[in-house]
Amino acid sequence: MKQKFTILFDLDGTLVDTAPDLMLAHNHVMKKFNYPTKTTEEIRELVGQGAGALIGRSIWGQAKKEFGKVTDQKIKDEMTKEFINYYGKNILNKSTLISGVKEFLIWCKKENISMAVCTNKTEHLAIDLLKKIGIYDFFEYVAGYNTFSYCKPDPRHLTSVIEILAGDLNKTLMIGDSESDANAAKEAGIPIILLEDGYTEKNTTEIYHNHLIKDFVGIEKIVSKYL
Repeated sequence: MKQKFTILFDLDGTLVDTAPDLMLAHNHVMKKFNYPTKTTEEIRELVGQGAGALIGRSIWGQAKKEFGKVTDQKIKDEMTKEFINYYGKNILNKSTLISGVKEFLIWCKKENISMAVCTNKTEHLAIDLLKKIGIYDFFEYVAGYNTFSYCKPDPRHLTSVIEILAGDLNKTLMIGDSESDANAAKEAGIPIILLEDGYTEKNTTEIYHNHLIKDFVGIEKIVSKYL
């Protein structure tokens, strides 16, 4: 049987614009613990390394001196737990699919392409979001921040999933929006399709990529070249 082609997807900022709901959860926590809130645009620059990193990067960036006072790991853990609990209950209030995603996933199924999600979102939250937004059944596997003992930018986050799918590194693509996605793909030896204006503080031109797209409309032309 011909070896199937595999596509690995990031989630936040790639398949789904989750920033509005992440912003609400972030600001809920910050208000509760007396730290500054952020706008949706500011949140886009902090996402991609897990809930704890989102909270920590927010405070480091906006109030370094204040964060220095939060020496108690218990407080930091409480903030992260509060974020996950609130976000889990409000995961799909304002989040939306990136333009063209559903149509592309349908096309991939017709082309017999294996698909999986490799996200630094906590696994159960990633699965819940994919189910609620209606695209979970397209994917054969979902690997979150806590699925393995490593996550992006570690290339094993990608290579382990390829192995689970019985895929082939030489017949795999990554689609993401940040340097974590790009660096993981580069180290794994997988081409990366990068979305413009992703959830990253870096400019798109600073991030490694093989192809650049605004959204998923017309992406079939790029992927077809690899099939």
